[in-house]
Amino acid sequence: MTSADSPAIRPRRPSWAGRNYVLLTAAAGVTNLGSNGALVAAAFAVLEAGGDAGDVGLVAAARTLPLVLFLLIGGAVADRLPRHHVMVAANALNCLSQAAFAVLVLAGEPQLWQMMLLTALGGTAHAFFSPAAEGMLLSSVEGEQAARAFAVFRIAMQSAAMGGAALGGAMVAALGPGWVLAVDAAAFAVAGAMRSFLDVSHIPAREPGGGMLSDLREGWREFAGRSWLWVIVVQFAVANAVIGAAQSVYGPLVARDSLGGAGPWGLALAVFGGGTVAGAALMMRWKPRRLLLAGTLCVFPLALPAAALAVPVPVAVLCAVMFVTGLTIEVFGVSWMTALHQEIPEDKLSRVAAYDWFGSVAMLPLAMALAGPAEHTFGRAPSLWGCAALVVLVTAAALCVPDVRNLTRRTTKVTRDPAQEAPVKGELESTGG
Repeated sequence: MTSADSPAIRPRRPSWAGRNYVLLTAAAGVTNLGSNGALVAAAFAVLEAGGDAGDVGLVAAARTLPLVLFLLIGGAVADRLPRHHVMVAANALNCLSQAAFAVLVLAGEPQLWQMMLLTALGGTAHAFFSPAAEGMLLSSVEGEQAARAFAVFRIAMQSAAMGGAALGGAMVAALGPGWVLAVDAAAFAVAGAMRSFLDVSHIPAREPGGGMLSDLREGWREFAGRSWLWVIVVQFAVANAVIGAAQSVYGPLVARDSLGGAGPWGLALAVFGGGTVAGAALMMRWKPRRLLLAGTLCVFPLALPAAALAVPVPVAVLCAVMFVTGLTIEVFGVSWMTALHQEIPEDKLSRVAAYDWFGSVAMLPLAMALAGPAEHTFGRAPSLWGCAALVVLVTAAALCVPDVRNLTRRTTKVTRDPAQEAPVKGELESTGG
């Protein structure tokens, strides 16, 4: 009980943590908690059904192929329709596909084509969700504290990923993969309900355009006109592909053969999540002036997990490697979001995000589908060493581009003068979402 002389002390959110930001952060935490456990569960569901490395790769590729095919359309849709409607619809499809996957696994031996079909539906939903979610998040913060907001968001997201991976690995070992998939379906349902309360009234109405192709062309001009943007996306097209193959296909196999199964592998993924939390916490205080130079230098350690699996190192060493990798890659993640926020006009955010996502995942289906044949042809260890080498090579190449090295942090955001094609600058306080 309080008196007039002792007013109640009410905790206040920081000025940058508005209602949309809080809802987006909480919902991302819920979905990451379920989805990271489901990644472990899906791989072991394939293995328990009698599949091999090639089958694990095919199921993983089935998710990423529709992601590649529909991302650009998803970005254009998200810049035309209310973004939260797109996000909720995508979450509903994810919920239904994961629930069906869980039922199949719990009921008996699922067929490979069934698992591929259901993961493809999840990938389709992700293709529409990701550009809408990124555009919504980037428009939910403003001012000089944007980088801090992105760091806090990623702390919440990666903390949930860490818990989800550890819990998922333990649940797969104790209960089997089907129950983990069921939890993921429930997480999508909860997150979709939360995202339905997002407010888009602050986002200016889009002027009628020339159709979907016109929107895609306009997004392409924004994307291709910035060398730092497309160079980093090309870099991650290769890096994400080989690391995706290493962790989604080879990782569970190494865990099964040398590390003790799903539990230790889930622990390693959880420690990676712990590293990302530490990296995001670091970025709350550290504001490198050259955003992408600092971020890109921190991509080199992304080669370490593939190298560690190639040896393979003991679980304790693998966990240490995963922690360092998570910390450094999160430095890149926050720097990248900050660069997009300050350089890309609000009405183009989802389309640019779609080209970003498209380039970053374009080679994933091929890499995952070829992971099994590569293992049969070259051996697992040489294939993993090749993954590590490619990460180093493409990262070094990206640093050769002046705009990547020289893009600097500033307190202004690029906007687009509607009467001109040339970019103009406006203060973040007056133009941020």
